[in-house]
Amino acid sequence: MRLALIIFLLPVLLLIFGARTTTRPEVVLWAWDRPEDLTFIDPHKTRVAFLAKTIYLRGDKVVVKPRLQPLRLAPGTRLTGVVRVETDPADVPLLSPTQLEKTALEIAGLPKTISAVQIDFDARVSERIFYRELLTIVRRELPKSTTLSITALASWCAGDDWLRDLSIDEAVPMLFRLGVDRHQFQRRLETGQPFESSMCRNAAGVSTDEPVRPPAVDRLYIFNPKPWTKDSFTNAMEIYKK
Repeated sequence: MRLALIIFLLPVLLLIFGARTTTRPEVVLWAWDRPEDLTFIDPHKTRVAFLAKTIYLRGDKVVVKPRLQPLRLAPGTRLTGVVRVETDPADVPLLSPTQLEKTALEIAGLPKTISAVQIDFDARVSERIFYRELLTIVRRELPKSTTLSITALASWCAGDDWLRDLSIDEAVPMLFRLGVDRHQFQRRLETGQPFESSMCRNAAGVSTDEPVRPPAVDRLYIFNPKPWTKDSFTNAMEIYKK
């Protein structure tokens, strides 16, 4: 009886799990601080994560540089607003409560029409407490329906797993510009070894000029060191077989 039931259900199980393994990830194009014309994309298939502003933390100051470059989009394009945070090594920031509050409000103050926010901050170990508190405040200030994402150094995903209890919906491991760790992470990707941090298993960030074999993820973010064109987008889709 049990064997007969398994035989009966086998085609259904194969259909379900087969569909999961062949599901294509959502493609997200990073649009950095330069003129970008992305009117050629299909907004139903591709999202755009654009650099909205850069925040510099210097001494006791919070210096904000808004996006000044034009961004042309196809009607209906879904947007992720990216905020880059940088600390000045020459004028070491105090990371004070005032800086924390101002930075959080700048990030949470992106237009409400943006359905997702992403923070790009290569926080040093000494800056992690500040970053953790920053994410907590931003998450509290954002609408509940807004997704909060961060970019993550690949070492964060394979190291001490400090990302585990952050107030975020997604961490995007950056699988390019890896420096001395490049070969180590390339081997990991080639063998299909998952990241130790569960927060890093649903998305991945790649670049058009450093092709790698990305892991199976829900969202694939793609960076192009030059302005996007229809040809460079087509080439990227061919490289990553999406």
